Amino acid sequence: MKILPDDSPTPVSPVPSAVSVQEGRTRRAIVRLLLESGSITAAEIGRRLGISAAGVRRHLDALVDGGDAEANPAAAWQQAGRGRPAKRYRLTPAGRAKLEHAYDDLASAAMRQLREIGGDEAVRAFARRRIDSILEGVEPADSADPGAVEDAAGQVSDALTRAGYATTATRVGAPRGGIEICQHHCPVSHVAEEFPELCEAEKQAISDILGTHVQRLASIVNGDCACTTHVPLTKNPAPDNEPTHNEQGAPS
Repeated sequence: MKILPDDSPTPVSPVPSAVSVQEGRTRRAIVRLLLESGSITAAEIGRRLGISAAGVRRHLDALVDGGDAEANPAAAWQQAGRGRPAKRYRLTPAGRAKLEHAYDDLASAAMRQLREIGGDEAVRAFARRRIDSILEGVEPADSADPGAVEDAAGQVSDALTRAGYATTATRVGAPRGGIEICQHHCPVSHVAEEFPELCEAEKQAISDILGTHVQRLASIVNGDCACTTHVPLTKNPAPDNEPTHNEQGAPS
């Protein structure tokens, strides 16, 4: 073993500076906004994080250079005010892939083995038990009560977020258009490409909890920015023994 002279500096491990730690936190916060928003401008990111547009663009440029994000001109309906349309940023498939869980190959191999041993029914049963465990604790809603359905949809969104799906629930088409549950990240998307039973069980479980038919509008597996599920909110139907009315208010 080589002995250092007494006057030699003692080797030390490099310690990350406070600046580099903060830079890393800012980069992760920006990536999360890109993930949750699907498409967002640098100015919007700056407002939400409370940092300068120049600082945001520096991180975005690094993400674009690394192939993790891409910039596209805003659509006409997305443009606010006059002037040159602002660029909107989103994660690339490669950027999303870096956020995926690390054991996709092992999970896929296990699912193949499950199908070989128990058949398609075993895969469907596993998929349903998995999503049921994620949504455990969410109370089923009365579909005749739009407020209850909306509340339950919010609980579903929270449960999925805790499981790594970065989910939002948004009211659309007021007053009774419905709710869109958007999963901006899917930790099992690579496995679901081979085993769509995972997506099917998820959709059915959400439908069962909300007590109404739901429609899958988009899917990460199909290349969309998010898995979007539409939940209708409708009026209570009139009882069978209650007369309906025409536009003039007279019984029909």
